[in-house]
Amino acid sequence: MARKRKQNRRTFGAIRRLPSGKYQARYTGPDGLRYSAPEPFETLTDADDWLAARQTEINQKSWRDPDAGAVNFETYALLWVEERELAATTEELYGRLLRLHILPTFGALDLDEITPPRVRAWHAERRKATGATTVAKSYRLLKGILQTAFEEDELIRRNPCRIKNGGRESAPERSIATVAQVDALANAMGPRWRLLVYFAAYATLRPEEQAELRREDVDTEARTLSITQASPELTTGRRVTGDTKSAAGRRKVVYPAFLDLEVKRHLDWFAEKEPDGLLFVGEKGAPFRRSTFGRKWRKARTKVGLSDNFHFYDLRHTGNTLAAQSGATLKELMVRAGHSTERAAMIYQHSTDERQREIADGLDAKVRRDRGKGTGPADGHAKGTPRARDA
Repeated sequence: MARKRKQNRRTFGAIRRLPSGKYQARYTGPDGLRYSAPEPFETLTDADDWLAARQTEINQKSWRDPDAGAVNFETYALLWVEERELAATTEELYGRLLRLHILPTFGALDLDEITPPRVRAWHAERRKATGATTVAKSYRLLKGILQTAFEEDELIRRNPCRIKNGGRESAPERSIATVAQVDALANAMGPRWRLLVYFAAYATLRPEEQAELRREDVDTEARTLSITQASPELTTGRRVTGDTKSAAGRRKVVYPAFLDLEVKRHLDWFAEKEPDGLLFVGEKGAPFRRSTFGRKWRKARTKVGLSDNFHFYDLRHTGNTLAAQSGATLKELMVRAGHSTERAAMIYQHSTDERQREIADGLDAKVRRDRGKGTGPADGHAKGTPRARDA
């Protein structure tokens, strides 16, 4: 009598053969729900391997609901922005990046449909269509949204944004206006706006900080400016008054003594007269607008001969660089400029060609003095000594 073949009882999941001859695999997840493989398998071995992989995920605590990623990306992304307490300008930036660069490609997809190949194709297409800086910002935003979906909400198994340095910006070196150019810009802007130029350059104030600067924030005796709030202007023209860019932005800045007369004249002639009156207002007494001021700035910039790439914000670069060359430490630069990170302040500690020449001249003078005291060769090499040995 033939022996009966021993049946192996399956301890995890179940496999059944379909009328088509293919195999369907199913299992019960940790949540108690029944899950099926997305597609039937050609062989019993393939189905068995798939179940083994799911069992391993459950044992290693790495299993995730396969249906969790079936969430529309646009819905998730907009909610992601809404849930964060972002500055008005940052919220506006994220909205613009999503609307123009991210949602046209990924808006109709579910989270689990966004794959590394799709991200790479999108990144390559955007690099051809727009500037590298915009692509880097868009990529960082996309990666941040999907990282939350992966890490915090556990909606996807991995973040599909894996492009090396995809979010890195390589901004061109900022221009540095000379003292003479700053003076020329101030003169070209006219009496009402010249102090705005000087405060940007020599008190390193941001435009949005100057927009909210008030008479009571100025101490002419101590030569200080108290920065407590900012009023950035959105692209819609609406000003949003609130906290400074970061906690480090709340600071007290001492302006140089050569601005004494400029400050006192401005307070007498142009600032609002109330104790809490705005320091900078337009000809009609309203807070200055970026559009109106921008036209004056562009004319002044052209008159002085600066390139179109030189922005009003770059005046801070001039002042901070001069402060660094005057001996300010990294921490002092951070406080003065309102920076919360050392990385932001480090950009002002680079050397200009002029400063390099000053350093070289200083070395030259010191070496010449020491040689004059007989501590070294006066003509570049010792007498009677071969140059090679001297080297």
